[in-house]
Amino acid sequence: MERGRLSRATSSRPSELPMRVQDSNRMSMYTTPKSKQPSFGKLSTAKPQSVTSERRTSFFGARTSGASMTRNSSMSGFGGTEKIKDARPLHDKSYVQQCIRTLHEFLTEQGYPGTLSPKTLQSPSTKEFVKMFEFVYRQLDPTFEMPTSKVEEEVPAILKALRYPFVLSKSSMYSVGAPHTWPQALGALMWLIDNHKINTSLSKQELLFSDFCEDSDNIEEGADYNKLFLDYTAETYSKFMQGDDTFEDEDDAFLNKLKKLYNVDECLLASMLEKHRILSDEVELLEKESQTDRLMTKRMEKMKLQADLKKLQSYRINQESFKANLENKASEQKDDLETTASHLESLKHEQDELLRLLQNQKFTPADVERINREKRELQQTLTSISKSLEDSEQHKWNEEIALAKVNEKAELKVAEYHKLARKLKLIPLSAENACGHDFEIKPFENGPNSMVQQKTQIQMLLRKLVGDVEEENSRLANICLSLEESCEQLNSNILDKSNDLKQLREQIRKLDERLDSGMQELAREEQDWAAEMESVDNHRKLLEKKVNYGYDESVQQLKAAQQQYHLVLQEANEERRMVANNLTAVFTTAANHLSITEKCLDDLHARMQRSCSKAVEEDAAAVQNMQEALKSFKSKANRL
Repeated sequence: MERGRLSRATSSRPSELPMRVQDSNRMSMYTTPKSKQPSFGKLSTAKPQSVTSERRTSFFGARTSGASMTRNSSMSGFGGTEKIKDARPLHDKSYVQQCIRTLHEFLTEQGYPGTLSPKTLQSPSTKEFVKMFEFVYRQLDPTFEMPTSKVEEEVPAILKALRYPFVLSKSSMYSVGAPHTWPQALGALMWLIDNHKINTSLSKQELLFSDFCEDSDNIEEGADYNKLFLDYTAETYSKFMQGDDTFEDEDDAFLNKLKKLYNVDECLLASMLEKHRILSDEVELLEKESQTDRLMTKRMEKMKLQADLKKLQSYRINQESFKANLENKASEQKDDLETTASHLESLKHEQDELLRLLQNQKFTPADVERINREKRELQQTLTSISKSLEDSEQHKWNEEIALAKVNEKAELKVAEYHKLARKLKLIPLSAENACGHDFEIKPFENGPNSMVQQKTQIQMLLRKLVGDVEEENSRLANICLSLEESCEQLNSNILDKSNDLKQLREQIRKLDERLDSGMQELAREEQDWAAEMESVDNHRKLLEKKVNYGYDESVQQLKAAQQQYHLVLQEANEERRMVANNLTAVFTTAANHLSITEKCLDDLHARMQRSCSKAVEEDAAAVQNMQEALKSFKSKANRL
């Protein structure tokens, strides 16, 4: 409440200091949130009064500049008649389309009750624009009600009351959807939307360092904060007026003082920043992962795994067949080993009997020689048998290696055949060109003879398929020849039509030249009417200025009379208190003097009211005459 009264007092009194800004509302759109008042710079959304119901006086007093100021204000005459050039590219189509998209998104998010369509926002009518303006302004001031009459005058007046820095003429409100007026109206709506966004962000923003203070829910600005902020504002403003544009040292000092005031924990702040960095990295990583199609990669991995599974299954089948062959060979070797073992056992029995005989009988040297000779023969026989066994095992190993190489080559050829068959859509059975036949070669499934049967069967099917393909190829060649003939005929028809099209384009060019000449003539007439309208508007503004000057002069005279009245009344009261104990005659004389003075003031006030009402009536009659002349000009322009 105190801050509100202070702002009202500062806005109503004239400037006493050579400062460019006296309250937060004058430069609300030219200041940043950091350079605003301690109330965090909320946008003033007071409901503006109607210009048709009450006249406004100038809000800005005379602006002076101190002798000690070294920096001149670039905004001289702020609030005067000087027009500020709009730096926004409102005549750029891409920028206008971007503004229309932003407006559509804002109205949709805020729940605009009317119907929205791109065609409506490209060239809206005055009624639709007024509805959109009322809806956007209600986001700033929920109590706002748009007047039902003279809305074309109310909208520019409301924007002027909100300190909109650019001029939106009243005449543009009669044709808002025109190409030369809609960008300016759209720019005004975008300015209101930006103000709403700033107001919303500032209203939702927490107090500075509120998370680090004790009892953060009960923090108020208080005298300490106000003193710090006022010192910071005074110091930065004085340096700004001396020519400085950056205040980094003052900002750092102000932040340090605020940290000391609210007991900011630097360690906790650093830990929170580290957590924020880690979370930001995680979010960036998740965004990068989400950009890649994980489902497609998983599907590709699944297809690769399925292909590997098929290869492993075929390899397992080959290994099982190879294992069966090895088991057969192992069983044969086992049988040979058993026969060899039985033969060895018989030889051992014979050796035992011979040893027993050797121990039981006496041998002659001839018997010993014969036995040794037999022993050497047996050793030679055993050596030859073991050597033949090793040779047979080496031969078996070489044969197995050669068989494995042959199987590997056969598998490669079968794999190439399967790959070519898949390209030709012959595999599997449900393929397009399979026709229900199985073209897949399955080795080692039904024995060694199955390969020959499969080969003959597949060769017969392939010969039949080649014959069908050749027949289809000849049929398609005949169709291609017929299509080429029809294409030649179509090309001749297109050539004829292109000649006709050239003639039509020549006629269109002539019509366009006529249309351009007509449009140029209309543009010249429109410029003439616009110049005439501008002169009439300037004359009307001059009359309004004169009326306002007369009204201001009358108000000043009235204020002077009221001040004189209050002064006389105060003197009379003072004299009445001083002569309260004097004689009744003196009191009667003072009372008579007071009544006479009041009567004179009443007469003076009545004369002033009569003169003011007369001046206002004369000015209103002049404005009415100008409006009638303007309507007549418009009617003439429409008839022409």
